[in-house]
Amino acid sequence: MSATRQAVIDAYERHLRAERGRSPHTVRAYLGDLRDFLTHLDGESADRRKGSAGVPPGVTVPPSREVPFGAVGLADLRGWLGVLAAAGAARSTIARRSASLRTFFGWATRQGHVDPDPSLRLVAPKRHRTLPPVLARDDAADLLDVAAVAADDDDPVHLRDRAILELLYATGVRVGELTGLDVDDVDFTSAVLRVIGKGDKERRVPFGRPAAVALTAWLERGRPRLAAEGSGPALFLGRRGRRVDPRQVRSLVHEMLSHLPDAPDVGPHGLRHSAATHLLEGGADLRMVQELLGHSSLATTQIYTHVSIERLAASYAQAHPRA
Repeated sequence: MSATRQAVIDAYERHLRAERGRSPHTVRAYLGDLRDFLTHLDGESADRRKGSAGVPPGVTVPPSREVPFGAVGLADLRGWLGVLAAAGAARSTIARRSASLRTFFGWATRQGHVDPDPSLRLVAPKRHRTLPPVLARDDAADLLDVAAVAADDDDPVHLRDRAILELLYATGVRVGELTGLDVDDVDFTSAVLRVIGKGDKERRVPFGRPAAVALTAWLERGRPRLAAEGSGPALFLGRRGRRVDPRQVRSLVHEMLSHLPDAPDVGPHGLRHSAATHLLEGGADLRMVQELLGHSSLATTQIYTHVSIERLAASYAQAHPRA
């Protein structure tokens, strides 16, 4: 890759991290999409040069060059998405990669690397609005009962696991938000968490008495026995005293749900879905749930109303004699 192209990509990466406040995972995804597109673009350019008509016999076609950003057109963008679709990529994947291209070329246009913006008329396929799997209220209660029984042995990891599950279901926080919590982020007086969400946005999320009881037991009898020199302020620790990571939490949720054979294997994000659904079923205001979950758009939160309606319809069909 030429120094000029790499310099533009490096500047774009700094923009995503410093100015947009994107998470490391999001930055990697955006840059990966951009590099995949550029690889496709350069390959298409090479194929066109090798197959160009009118080249006399014996004349060598010069090796292909990198296509500069300023030479990219709408057809190039559509061509890449078309290749992805032909290869069987899901609509959600194509939509995400289309968004990555629009984000990059919008920034590149503002920086003067591209004019005009070739992505302005790029349209991605609409995503299928799939309803997220959720636990029934009884299944959620049974899951937390399993965690409470396991914590009766006073093992510090079991105390931690119970607190994690209670907090995930009580607050609906994302797994990355949960693992990023510090001890000082818990306010027992007001029963709220200080959560840093997407885009480094801070919000306050309430939690109930069962979560408070589990957190207190973890902080008083569990965390001190796992804390080590490098633990820092992390709220949840592993057996070696380090901050837990999302992978550990996912494994915990799946393992605990394995004790409930009739419950869907939803994972931590499924507990978030379940919390939102149960709040709405209980009469919570949609905008309150939006604030609780940290959604930037109300439309994202509205999917949970469809979940509730679907479950209502299923219950009606099962229970009503004239359904």
